[in-house]
Amino acid sequence: MAQLNRLLAATDLSAPARHAAERAALLARTSGAVLDLIHVSTPAPLTKLRQLISDIPPEVEQRLLDASREELQQLAATLQRHHGVAAGTCVVAGPLLEEIARQATALQADLLVFGARGAGFMRHLLLGSTAERILSHSALPTLVVKQAAHEPYKTLLVPVDFSASSHRALSNALSLAPRAEIILLHAAIVPFEGKLRYAGVDDRTIHHYQVAAEAAALQKLQALRDSVGAAGERISLRAVHGDPSQHIIQLEQELDCDLIVVGKHGENPVEQLLLGSVTRHVLAESQCDVLVSL
Repeated sequence: MAQLNRLLAATDLSAPARHAAERAALLARTSGAVLDLIHVSTPAPLTKLRQLISDIPPEVEQRLLDASREELQQLAATLQRHHGVAAGTCVVAGPLLEEIARQATALQADLLVFGARGAGFMRHLLLGSTAERILSHSALPTLVVKQAAHEPYKTLLVPVDFSASSHRALSNALSLAPRAEIILLHAAIVPFEGKLRYAGVDDRTIHHYQVAAEAAALQKLQALRDSVGAAGERISLRAVHGDPSQHIIQLEQELDCDLIVVGKHGENPVEQLLLGSVTRHVLAESQCDVLVSL
């Protein structure tokens, strides 16, 4: 996502989910990107209805699609009034993940936008298995919107572990919020610290190792900041010691961040199969929006 050219915002047409559409429109307006909205009518609700009422007329499904299409067009009209952005609309019936992926590929979208709350498929976005699959298998950076979009992002927290995804996460942060202040964070952990204590290594020696680990992390953070050139002027550095999940949530509140940019996977190869444990914790516990980078 070196440059934000096209956004795809998915909505279940509920009132809470409209925060995501509003944020996507705000991003499109400030970046000049094209915005498209998609609503996927999944077969599960209609299947449940048929279990209750066996003689449903065959045209009911088409009527439901037409109603959803009208609602989505009304949402697009609202975004046009509020943000001056003309959004394309698409209503389709089928499996959620496949339809979103198909539309994202067809549009060559750079960013996928979801709401963290909703009434339909997004009601359990952060906890449900469907959301886990969306975030795990998305081929795009995915923005999970939790707050109403009143203004462009101002303060971003970008935790990195110096894996291959760290530079991409920082680049995505710069693309999404080109004027925001950015805090680049690394939580350093001394390898085998628990075993060292168990082996009787004294606290003073372990503290020395911790300070050395933080100093090494700070050098890597400086190199990462330098790699983005002039944009590095907006980036401050934080090297701390301890559990990254706890530090991320603590700093989010302490620094009043409105967006956290986190990699989809950690440096642990096992985590390549699923969302990384730190990413899952941030999605569940943070109050602000979260961009899940690739």
